[in-house]
Amino acid sequence: MNPTRSRATSLACSLFLLVLAALAVWSVLPPAPSGGDVPADEFDAWRAFAVVQTVGQEVHPHGTSANADVRDEIVRELTEDLGLEPEEVEGVGMSGRLGDQSRVAATTNVVATIPGTDPTVPIVLMAHYDSAEVSYGANDDGAGVATLVETARALGEGEPLRNDVVLVFTDAEEACLCGAEAFAHADPRAADGAVVVNVEARGSSGPAIMFETSDGNAALVDAYARVPYPVGSSLAVEVYRILPNDTDFSPFLDDPEGRFTGLNSAYIDGSATYHAPQDTPERMSLASLQHHGSNALALVRELGNADAADLARPAAYDATYFPLPGGVLARYPGWLVWPLALGAAVAVAALGVVLARRREVLGEATTSGRLALGFVAGLVPLVGAVLGSMGLWWLMVAVRPGYDEMIDPWRPWGFRVALLGIVATVLLGWFVGLRRRLGAPALALGALGWLAVLGVVLAAFTPGGSYLAALPALAGALAGIVATTTARGAVGRRVAVTLGAAVGVLVIAPVVLLFFPALGLATGAAPAVVAALLGLALVPVLAVMLPRDRQAGGWSVGALGAVTVVALVVAFAVDRFDAHHPEPTKLAYALDADTGEATWVSDEAGPSGWTSQYVDGRADVSRAFPEFHDRVWTGPAEAADLPAPEVEVVSDESTGDERTLALRVTPGEGAPIGTAGALRYVELNGAASPNVIEASVAGREVPVADDGVLDTRFYTPAGGFDVVVTVPAGEELQLRVVAAGGGLEGLPGFVERPDGVGVAGSHTSELVLVGTTATL
Repeated sequence: MNPTRSRATSLACSLFLLVLAALAVWSVLPPAPSGGDVPADEFDAWRAFAVVQTVGQEVHPHGTSANADVRDEIVRELTEDLGLEPEEVEGVGMSGRLGDQSRVAATTNVVATIPGTDPTVPIVLMAHYDSAEVSYGANDDGAGVATLVETARALGEGEPLRNDVVLVFTDAEEACLCGAEAFAHADPRAADGAVVVNVEARGSSGPAIMFETSDGNAALVDAYARVPYPVGSSLAVEVYRILPNDTDFSPFLDDPEGRFTGLNSAYIDGSATYHAPQDTPERMSLASLQHHGSNALALVRELGNADAADLARPAAYDATYFPLPGGVLARYPGWLVWPLALGAAVAVAALGVVLARRREVLGEATTSGRLALGFVAGLVPLVGAVLGSMGLWWLMVAVRPGYDEMIDPWRPWGFRVALLGIVATVLLGWFVGLRRRLGAPALALGALGWLAVLGVVLAAFTPGGSYLAALPALAGALAGIVATTTARGAVGRRVAVTLGAAVGVLVIAPVVLLFFPALGLATGAAPAVVAALLGLALVPVLAVMLPRDRQAGGWSVGALGAVTVVALVVAFAVDRFDAHHPEPTKLAYALDADTGEATWVSDEAGPSGWTSQYVDGRADVSRAFPEFHDRVWTGPAEAADLPAPEVEVVSDESTGDERTLALRVTPGEGAPIGTAGALRYVELNGAASPNVIEASVAGREVPVADDGVLDTRFYTPAGGFDVVVTVPAGEELQLRVVAAGGGLEGLPGFVERPDGVGVAGSHTSELVLVGTTATL
């Protein structure tokens, strides 16, 4: 063997894999924003950003005058600037996705139609215009509103499409997805079904990821693959289906008649701004907005000229898909998932047979026993990645307890590099430590074996994610067989295993990048495991390229460990809480109007230094205030003069075995409650008298739990609403009625937060609750 030639080959192969990894990661980054000189029929992020600046001027949750101002501006843009004829459609929407609780809202959607030349079913392009309770909503979902407006403008400059494009700006998404549900439930433009494209944001930066689809998505994914910057993974779709998260896309997926198909996209990095007061226009990445808009415009044109009636019916199968360099979305039909997963398992088994028969491979002895132990040992990097990620998060929270209220820190990249360093150190340490005992071939087989096992497991439980393990295992095993049986000399073996590992780099590297913001460092085990899969795919490369010198291996492990420590130190030094990046805190105020007792409440994991001046222990307040389901931090508060909600019996009739009460519920004279915000909702809970047979709120029938408990929430402006409840004849109805508003400023005992302490993006932040019990 020529050592110089061998080293040169190793260097060339390593550089090849690094370049490939860079290209794979580059392929999922958002494009640069337009430079200002953009053709009229193309999407311009700068034009769209002017809409973002308008939407994000004020905090504008559902039911507020600020939200009405945003709605008026959308109508003005569509009418005066685009020449459309928008309608303000009032309705009542309902969501029952939160266990037994139903949530209902009076909504006002803005709907405009761009007519097609020969329409079948419409293409619904959708975003919500309300913000979360304490947020300016510039990204969530000012980005979506701006994307719709700028897309409509660009469509007007191009050739007319075959299908109608219905622009739907929904109300009350943050409250209960109720605007979208009202459209799907009652709007005549949705009566015959539609293909829905939802545009969202959960953060302030990053690529616009197509992360959710309807079932039977093969044809829709083919259409999405033709956008200019496709970023999506069928694994993301599988993961999102498992998570309890929802967007305006959810009511369409829940449609009992199956009238809708569609796609859901969002950019999700910079999650520290999510639902927080820091979600302002100046925090938005124009690259992310450009990515959103360029893809949305191209997708609407693609769908708008297709047979939309056919696309509105689910295909026979889901597609497996993932991004590749060059703006390519690789995809194959779902029925190939099992053949590829089983093929990978067979290929790895065949490699094991080959290695067992060749007693001497790479100058190292192989036996069946060593190969078996190598497979068992292959679990160590996966477990180590999980434990390492948990240890990193524990350390982060120990140093900065405020991280416990966040998905990611404000500046997460140093910590992300540290996590990758932990995974790499664990994997290399595992390889160097066991190579002498088991041999490199056994460890390589073990690494590929676990990839194959995971490919089969994923095929069984999350088919869209099987490719992530099965394809690298299949390629690595086939390359290993070639390297062992036909490749000539060290150079041939290095080239063969490098080409096999290249598949793993192309397939896995982008997902590592996408999983970091998707699940955050708080659940860093997910990106750590994906990074470990990439490491396992590279083990055959280590087997043929890493010198057997244990001292050299030890130095390599030490160097990786040092890089990890440096990254962690830099991350802590760079990411500090300050006025522009405050520590998130949650504080609410609850007043029981029946007893006159008031309580400060926080559902922080552990009270911050600022919050601890209000709370001093844990208590269960769920009977009086059902918003808080678990034991939370509480402390005594001075009672404020706040209006209590009222229940008026409009009619009370008994027929046969049933008693029906028609009620008028009002938040109380002087509402909105709170000192710096609007009324948010009124909650009705009948846990004290579980005897409700049926109920309706604002004309919508609401579900009642099997045990007869009514639990519903109505998002309303300051006026009242109608409730009809049926109970057994002769029985009382006892309702706990809680009005919820926002704004703690001015409440007795409240001290303004200092610089560096902020409001968490949470539905319980700045919450003011006033509850009373009505016996009827």
